[in-house]
Amino acid sequence: RYTKEECTDLPPVLTETREIPLTAQQIKYYRMLKDKMVLQAAGETITAVNAAAGVSKLLQISAGAAYTDDKEVVEFDCAPRLNVLLEVLEETSRKVIIFAPFRHSIETISTFLQRHNVDCEVVHGDVGVNKRTDIFKRFQTTDKPRVLVIQPQAASHGVTLTAADTVVFYGPVMSVETYLQCIARADRIGQTSTNVTVIHLQGSEIEKRMFKQLEQRVEGHDLLLSLYREEIIS
Repeated sequence: RYTKEECTDLPPVLTETREIPLTAQQIKYYRMLKDKMVLQAAGETITAVNAAAGVSKLLQISAGAAYTDDKEVVEFDCAPRLNVLLEVLEETSRKVIIFAPFRHSIETISTFLQRHNVDCEVVHGDVGVNKRTDIFKRFQTTDKPRVLVIQPQAASHGVTLTAADTVVFYGPVMSVETYLQCIARADRIGQTSTNVTVIHLQGSEIEKRMFKQLEQRVEGHDLLLSLYREEIIS
């Protein structure tokens, strides 16, 4: 294994995909949800609203936790995905940004990293502006934290985080604009690394489809609807 610093012929932004198998528990509930979606599709018209809800549920299971209709959290074993984060940290001597779309994933990642003695901070919608500003400033100007775990909407615009040379998507985001803005936190003026690495973590079919659409800059009103239909007939 080579570190990024040892590689001199990489492009300014390098995109990697890490294929991470779902655990047996995730596969079981992913299939159960797909079966339910197939039955619903046979009995009612698929709308953009229920397509978005179905896609979101599949993504939640893929990431390691799903929210019930009562807003309770059902956790799944996602050890392989978490272990890949440690591998990513070993591959660079610089800082790392992890974008996690779901709130519970942020907490799971933070707890896991702290258990492995990785100094990290989290930023999500409930983190106040003053605290958020302090976290970003320390990330840019001091040794700690080494890792930021961020909900994409909380830092997708106007924030400079060039202390990091690696951007990890713990799962796909819902729009191309958000995806590009997340990458732009590190890939911007002030970046001193030769290149920025963008890493997609994916295991389920819906994640693979969504990351492909994001890389190809495909976006539109009917995108989630088409993804939903592709998923239930696959």
